[in-house]
Amino acid sequence: MDFTEAWTKSTDATKRTIGTSAALVTNTLDALSPVCVPLAARWDREADRRDALRTPENLKALIKAQRDHASARSTTATARAQRQAARANSSLVSRERRTTGKALKAARDHERSARAALKVAAANHPQRLVTVATKAHAAHLLGTSAASYLMSTADSWTVWPAGGSVAVIVANAAALWLGRRQITVTVGDDLSAEERALFARLDPSHWAQHADDRGLSGTITTPPQITPAGIVCGVRLDGRWTVRELKAKTDNVRSLLGMRTDTRMEITTGSQGDWARLIIRTRSASDGIDMTGWRPGDPWALSMEDGAIIPVPLGKRILLAGTSGSGKSWSARPLLAEASEHADHRLVIFDRKHVEARNWEHRARTACELDEMREVAAELIAEGERRLKTLPRGKDVVPISADQPRITVFVDEGAELLADCKKRHEDVIEGLRTIARKYRAAEIILVWATQKPALSGASPGLDTQIGGQLTVRLSLAVATSTESRVVFGDDAAEDGWNAHKLPMPGVALLRDQDKGPKSRPAPLKMRAMSPMDVINLPARPVWQLGAGVPAPAPAPAIEAAETVRPVLRLVKDGAAELPHAAPESAAEVDGLTDNQRAVLEAVRSGATTNAEISKATGLNPGSVARAVDALVKRDLLAKDGTAIRLGGAA
Repeated sequence: MDFTEAWTKSTDATKRTIGTSAALVTNTLDALSPVCVPLAARWDREADRRDALRTPENLKALIKAQRDHASARSTTATARAQRQAARANSSLVSRERRTTGKALKAARDHERSARAALKVAAANHPQRLVTVATKAHAAHLLGTSAASYLMSTADSWTVWPAGGSVAVIVANAAALWLGRRQITVTVGDDLSAEERALFARLDPSHWAQHADDRGLSGTITTPPQITPAGIVCGVRLDGRWTVRELKAKTDNVRSLLGMRTDTRMEITTGSQGDWARLIIRTRSASDGIDMTGWRPGDPWALSMEDGAIIPVPLGKRILLAGTSGSGKSWSARPLLAEASEHADHRLVIFDRKHVEARNWEHRARTACELDEMREVAAELIAEGERRLKTLPRGKDVVPISADQPRITVFVDEGAELLADCKKRHEDVIEGLRTIARKYRAAEIILVWATQKPALSGASPGLDTQIGGQLTVRLSLAVATSTESRVVFGDDAAEDGWNAHKLPMPGVALLRDQDKGPKSRPAPLKMRAMSPMDVINLPARPVWQLGAGVPAPAPAPAIEAAETVRPVLRLVKDGAAELPHAAPESAAEVDGLTDNQRAVLEAVRSGATTNAEISKATGLNPGSVARAVDALVKRDLLAKDGTAIRLGGAA
C-alpha cells in the first residue's frame, strides 16, 4: 500500500454550505413543517383511501342498501301501527294480536339486517374526508356559537367558545398546509450526485411517505444540511422510539435512503431526548489539507467533522493501537518527532522488530535486544528515583529543563515484547510497569503501541497493569469490536467508539480520559511521516543516565606550597613496574557488556571510526555509539576528533 498517496488523496476543498437569505418567517415555517408532516401524511393517506373506494359499483350498492333500508323502516312502521291497533281493539281474539306481534318482530329483524347492510355499503363508499371534516367543524361551530349566545349578556359578549372552535378550524387547516409545504434547501453546485440523491430522500415529505414500508413509522427527519463533515439532519422520535432503537435499525435507514454500502453513517444523540442526529460521511473537513511530513509545531491530527487541530499530547501516557496496514507507524512518528525535537525533551525507543528504532538512532536512545532493554529500563528507573527524591516540596511534577528533560519512552510492537519477555527477561516488563505506574511525576512518560490490543489470550498485546495507567487512547482501525472495547472501555460500542469500523489508513479515534464526558468519538485524519522523513530530520541529543545532571563539586586543589614526592619504584630489566597490569584482551576487563567487549576488540584490531567498528562487529550504529561512549568513560578508549583509539587503561 502506498501510504503517502493514501494520506494525500483528497476531494475538492471547495465543498462548503451555501447560505440562504430567507426571512425569519421562512426559517420558522421550515422548522415547523417537519412537525406537521405526519399529520398531513395521515390525512392524505385516509383521503386517498376514501377516494379509491368511491367507485360506481360501490355507489350502486350504497343506493340499493339505502332503498332497502328505507323500505324496511316503512315495513316496520306499518307493522308497529297494526300491532298498536290490535291491542286497542279488544274485540279481536288473542290469536290475531299474536299474529301482529310476530309480524312486527319480523319487520324489526329485517330493518336491523338492512341497517347492517347499509353500514357496510356506506363503509365501501365513504364520504370524502373534506366533507366529514367540514360537517364535524360545522357541528362544533354551531354548538359553540349557541353556547356563546347563551352565555352573553346585554352588556358584554362571551366569544371564547365560538372563538375556540374557529381556532381549531384554523389550526387544522394550517397544520395541513405546513405538512404539505415543500421545503427547499438552497445548496451550491458542488454537491455530488450521491449527495443530491440523499438530500431528496432525507426530505421530510419523502421520509414520511416511505418510513412505514421500512419499519420506521413514528420517525420524521428535519431538512438536511451539508456541512464540512458531510450531510447532517435531525430525526424526531415519537412513541416508543429511542436513539438506541434507531441505531438498531441502521440497515432499515440505509435501505430507505438507498445509501452505498461503503458510505459511513452515524446515529448519535440529538439535542433533546426525543431527537436523534443522523450524520452521513460524504465528505470530511480535512479534505484538501496535506497531512504528510512534519515540521515543529505541526498538528498531530485534524478533526474530520469541524477541522479542529489536535496537537501532540506530550506529557501524557498514551495507548496507540492499530491493526497491520492501518497506518499506526506513520501516525506515531509525528509524536516521536515532537518528543525528541526540543531541548527539554528526550526520546527512548524499545523496539523488538528493530525497524522503527533504526530510523531514530540519530535522535533517540534505542534498545532492540532484551539485554539492552534491561539496561535502559534500569537507567530509567534510577533516573526516576533520583528525580522523585529531588522533587521540590509543594510540586506535583518535576520541572523540565535542558538539564532535566522530559523523557518519552515509546514501546513499539508491544505484543512482541510481551511474548519474548514471557519466556525470559520478565524484569524488562516489570521495569516498564514501574515506569508506567510511578514516574509520571518524574516526567518519564510511557507510550505503548501495539497491533493487537488484547489483555488476555494466547498473544496479549497490552499488559493489564500498564494499560490501566494509559489515560490517552488513540486507535486507528482494529480488527474486532472486542479490541475496540479494550482500547476505549466497556461502553465503547454504546457511545460510538467503534474503531473496528474505521477506514484505513490514517483515520483514528482519540479518547482522553482526563476530559471525561467531553471526549466524544470524532474521527481524526492523522499526520503521516515516512521513514525517509524521519531519517532527514536533524540529529538531536540522545539521553544517557547522568547526562545533563550537574556534576558534583570538584575536590579542593592542592596548594602550590605543597609538593608531591615522586614514588620510587624498582625497575627490572629496563621496564617500569606499572600500578596495574594492562589487560591483554577485552575478555580480561571486568564489568563489560558483550557489545562493549566486541567494540574494544575491534579497536584493538585497527578500527578507528564508528562505521569501521559497526562493519567489523555487525552491530548497529546506535549500539556502537553507546558502547564507545561507555568505554570512553572508563578510559578504555579515547577520541581524537572522529578517530577512536585505545585509552590509557587499555
